[in-house]
Amino acid sequence: MEEPAGPRARTPRTRHAPGAAAGAERPVTARARAGARPPAAAEVAGAEDSVDRHIARWSGKVPFDVLTEAVITRIQLLAKHVGHGKERALAKTGLQAFEFETLHRLASRGAPWRAPSAELAAELLLSPAGMTGRLDTLERSGLIRRVRPAGDRRRVDVELTTEGHRRWTEAMRWRAVAEAEMVEPLDEAERDALAALLKRMLLHVEAG
Repeated sequence: MEEPAGPRARTPRTRHAPGAAAGAERPVTARARAGARPPAAAEVAGAEDSVDRHIARWSGKVPFDVLTEAVITRIQLLAKHVGHGKERALAKTGLQAFEFETLHRLASRGAPWRAPSAELAAELLLSPAGMTGRLDTLERSGLIRRVRPAGDRRRVDVELTTEGHRRWTEAMRWRAVAEAEMVEPLDEAERDALAALLKRMLLHVEAG
């Protein structure tokens, strides 16, 4: 695993939760299929992770708040694991990241999974030429089709094909498995509590 960067210097303290539908069946992880039991809280309390070693290595070398360092560095490393899980999910379906990203935008519209090409380009931050090249690739792969509305021949809509929607659904399923494996050690109450704490942090940051 990549070593975390050095700890953040101490700063003065100030005071001032693919998504699946609700109620959907929870993905079955590899650990669950094998019948393995996630580590209990008591077992984790006595264990040492890479962040514990990181903090021990830097202790006494630079002033930093240990609890802040522990929280932020673990968030950073967990975010990397989320990214790796998404990469593995795409590898299982044979999709490239740009292909999934485009299919995902179309699928978010709901059936018939269609959007104007100009609107799609704006969301994906692509130039007209870049959008054309991407759609050419996806159309050759049978994942999307271009449609010209009868009322406006200048406009070009893009919609998922049945195969495109199938591949997107498969990628979302594998992503859900990867995400479920990450939260598997936590029970329902712990997940609720963690989600609430992360929400408080995010609301604070988003408020500026």
